[in-house]
Amino acid sequence: MADLAIEDNAAATGGVNRTGVYIAVLQLLFALCWTIYVVFLPTLAAEVGIAPGAVILILMLDQAIFTVADTAMGIAADKVTALAGRLGLLVGIATAVSCAAFVALPFVAASGPSAQVAFIALIVVWAATSSALRAPPLTLLGKYGARPSLPWLSALTMLGYGLAGAVSPYLGVVMKSIDARLPFVISSVVLLVVTLALSKVERGLATAQAVAKTPAPGKAAGRLPVLFIAAIVLLALGYQMHFSLNSAPMFLRFARPDDLQWLMPVFWIGFNLALFPASKVVKHRGGLIVMGAAGLLGALAVIGAEYAGHLNVLIVAQFVAGAAWGCMLMSAVSAALAIGQTGAEGKLTGLVFSALALATFARMAAVAGGLQKLPDYAPMLHWAPVACWSVAGAGLLVLAASRLRGAEAGAETP
Repeated sequence: MADLAIEDNAAATGGVNRTGVYIAVLQLLFALCWTIYVVFLPTLAAEVGIAPGAVILILMLDQAIFTVADTAMGIAADKVTALAGRLGLLVGIATAVSCAAFVALPFVAASGPSAQVAFIALIVVWAATSSALRAPPLTLLGKYGARPSLPWLSALTMLGYGLAGAVSPYLGVVMKSIDARLPFVISSVVLLVVTLALSKVERGLATAQAVAKTPAPGKAAGRLPVLFIAAIVLLALGYQMHFSLNSAPMFLRFARPDDLQWLMPVFWIGFNLALFPASKVVKHRGGLIVMGAAGLLGALAVIGAEYAGHLNVLIVAQFVAGAAWGCMLMSAVSAALAIGQTGAEGKLTGLVFSALALATFARMAAVAGGLQKLPDYAPMLHWAPVACWSVAGAGLLVLAASRLRGAEAGAETP
């Protein structure tokens, strides 16, 4: 009987690791689909008679939908996980709808201005259903993965996100002359196949782990979830302001515009290389401590980038900033799964992705409002990442210290 239990545990562990790989691929593929969408959206919008200036409003609409749908999908995932082997089916169905809407975009756009309403409707459907690819799959890790393995699994899943960020500049250059229908169809088919494979893996997990962790109803207690999500919003705002708004102008102080496709991925190289070493620290020290320390490190790296007097110094600063953001994001996912282990894994993870979408919306709103071009606001945007990362980092360290003191006091109480 003992040998049989060991074999079952080994099978379950192997299944969880395979699930982590599939989720990493899902994150990679979805992020690449988003890149394809952003590259071709101006052209497709023009075909249906949407003015170039309105494209940013469509992108903001996407982020607003993500902000709501990510949390909603996470809550739905918590409810569905009570039915063994059914979450993958839910994700598969939602992904099929999402891929169908995504594939239809370039074909509908070819119909001209008469298809404008249908084009916007397809975007709304795609944005809402694609949220099933973020929090719900990660809920599987919280349900079947042992708590000590969550940091490593979180690092594995975030690797897909980081790899997509690294190759996105190249895709933007390569795909400009390609017929939009080809990348839309290929990426959607591959994404759907991987999602259906994930559903099969989940059924195997449910079989191998006959006594799965059954989440208790309810939500994480205390103020921790609220403070945790507030900190993530600040960290995500710092990332958006630094990488999306400030990084390119920093590099252009020393390089030509054509060099940006080679320089911008430096941030993501640091991101990817930091994930697994940081996961070991999270395993022993906790996600909140690593998030806080990484926030302070990232703030110092941004200061170094701002004052860099040479391209090589700027490259090093960007590498460190990317590594810090990798530590922050991986630790956030790991902490969300750990904090939510009262049946709220999906909700907490969904809130993490909603926070990321909200920060992206805020950055797009700043761009749409032209704040980076206003003399009074431009310096503020340059130093906003330092303020966001340092404040959130310090706050997380204080929160982690207070929890540690509380745990020690509880241990001393008879």
